[in-house]
Amino acid sequence: MPRKKAAAAAWEEPSSGNGTARAGPRKRGGPAGRKRERPERCSSSSGSGSSGDEDGLELDGAPGGGKRAARPAAPKAGGAAVVITEPEHTKERVKLEGSKCKGQLLIFGATNWDLIGRKEVPKQQAAYRNLGQNLWGPHRYGCLSGVRVRTVVSGSCAAHSLLITTEGKLWSWGRNEKGQLGHGDTKRVEAPRLIEGLSHEVIVSAACGRNHTLALTGKEGQEASWSTSGAGVELPCGFGHNQKDAPESPGEWLPSIMYNGQPITKMACGAEFSMIMDCKGNLYSFGCPEYGQLGHNSDGKFIARAQRIEYDCELVPRRVAIFIEKTKDGQILPVPNVVVRDVACGANHTLVLDSQKRVFSWGFGGYGRLGHAEQKDEMVPRLVKLFDFPGRGASQIYAGYTCSFAVSEVGGLFFWGATNTSRESTMYPKAVQDLCGWRIRSLACGKSSILVAADESTISWGPSPTFGELGYGDHKPKSSTAAQEVKTLDGVFTEQVAMGYSHSLVIARDESETEKEKIKKLPEYNPRTL
Repeated sequence: MPRKKAAAAAWEEPSSGNGTARAGPRKRGGPAGRKRERPERCSSSSGSGSSGDEDGLELDGAPGGGKRAARPAAPKAGGAAVVITEPEHTKERVKLEGSKCKGQLLIFGATNWDLIGRKEVPKQQAAYRNLGQNLWGPHRYGCLSGVRVRTVVSGSCAAHSLLITTEGKLWSWGRNEKGQLGHGDTKRVEAPRLIEGLSHEVIVSAACGRNHTLALTGKEGQEASWSTSGAGVELPCGFGHNQKDAPESPGEWLPSIMYNGQPITKMACGAEFSMIMDCKGNLYSFGCPEYGQLGHNSDGKFIARAQRIEYDCELVPRRVAIFIEKTKDGQILPVPNVVVRDVACGANHTLVLDSQKRVFSWGFGGYGRLGHAEQKDEMVPRLVKLFDFPGRGASQIYAGYTCSFAVSEVGGLFFWGATNTSRESTMYPKAVQDLCGWRIRSLACGKSSILVAADESTISWGPSPTFGELGYGDHKPKSSTAAQEVKTLDGVFTEQVAMGYSHSLVIARDESETEKEKIKKLPEYNPRTL
């Protein structure tokens, strides 16, 4: 049955320069853009201070990592928070279950957390300048001896990491300039450390943005007690970036998101925005709307005083209500009955997998990362055509910094976008021939490197420069344009992989004595601290 045509005007992208094809990040006219907090979506009319891109991890569209600060917006009449609320008697009662993986944590790649993505360590972090090193092969953390891990988390924009133990406790380490580690301060942490403020909770899953963290809590095996905690500077739950704006007590570093709807089941973080999904398959987004990455048919851009570009940020979760497809002749049709089953975020784009195994993408279109054979930004979720055919649906989705992946329902891996932005981009999903026939269990993307757990092997590839995140070992090639098995992990069964900007995390299964012995032979890493 043909889908009803929607009026094109209802879906048109704003005529602010978005939608024009381009090969790379957009240049901004005038001063670096600024974000404006939207008071009518916030319970307070005061802002949360600067939210600049000071960490040096590049942001698409901000060449050179230019600072983009947020400022308090002027109060508007009648401004009130629009908080998603569901009556208690209509809420689903869902059991929250975490990952079934069990094993030991291995790490390789860059561990000088304040230097990652930067030319030099900032002056305020100068004391940490010589801490950390590049680990060219897999290492065990000495401090985690006897600790079994079920989930590891980082992000393509992140220089910090999380792990969830088999008991459901959350540990964090890495860069902490914005309080994203949740320890009640902004001190860098060299090795995994328990988040005391959440030690009474059972953590089911978590997600990392550039400078913020989300964690999902609940009682496993029981009727779930649901909440989300965010640490760091995601606009809805962050704090100012100046010491005078910092919370006074450690507990205030772990605020709950303003959401009281159906139970949340999945989360994902982009560089400066977040997505949450409820048990009914509804998707909500909040944070910076640049490039249309929130999916609300707007990039939130406006010209403020002195011709400064600013952004209307969503401070509380807002439902993504529109899903579309575009026909070959340019018609824009609504896609009804989309029930979201999975979500993944890159630096400035988002992928969604629905109950019919279809894939939607939106946000920044540079390098073809959206898979629509063009480089236009998409302001609302748009159907990726390749996966909208019988027997061609997707079963898994993954988003990298400037690229996207999907595993088809028959097991094939598809890639689009770019890992090496100086080379030709892949504008629409293409099969990764090097992994044809492999059964992919877990995949992770860093800034430009890829790590895959498939069958009995761990596979990685990525262009130069790399910092050890491929795991090939000392005195071995540092980069590879083709997928290669990680020989340093031969005999180690990888349950799950995760990647940060330029470091890799692996959960190595340790059920048998042989597996334990193999892991024990790997070098132990005990980072130097101040």
